[in-house]
Amino acid sequence: MVYITRIERFNAAHKLWVDKWSEEHNRKVFGKCSNKNWHGHNYTLHVTIKGRPDPDTGFIMDVKKLSTLIISEVIEHLDHSNLNLDVEFIPKGMQPTTENLVLVIWDRLKEPIEQANCQLHAIKLWETDTIYAEYYGESF
Repeated sequence: MVYITRIERFNAAHKLWVDKWSEEHNRKVFGKCSNKNWHGHNYTLHVTIKGRPDPDTGFIMDVKKLSTLIISEVIEHLDHSNLNLDVEFIPKGMQPTTENLVLVIWDRLKEPIEQANCQLHAIKLWETDTIYAEYYGESF
């Protein structure tokens, strides 16, 4: 099996907050991420696919087409958005944490990548230089 990764970037704002909690408790649990005026991140998204290279092209998938797919299915929706309010594929009430974002991004990309005769192997999303989440499609 051969693996190839495409990297894309987006900027977005969010707030981590539980309505039934007090402002003090939200601040204790979420720290600065509970800022009532939101805050933003410069995210870096790694999408890894796997498969057998085509005997003619040598590609698992043309990475330009993979980029176009990632941009149309994910980046155009997330870039310069408010993750709590603006993105239709993030369920209302879901905390827009990096951990939850890798799950919804996986769901957006799995089927279109399979239609291109590849398999989605991993989603890795960097929120900061020191924090990222990964998802490999395992069920809970």
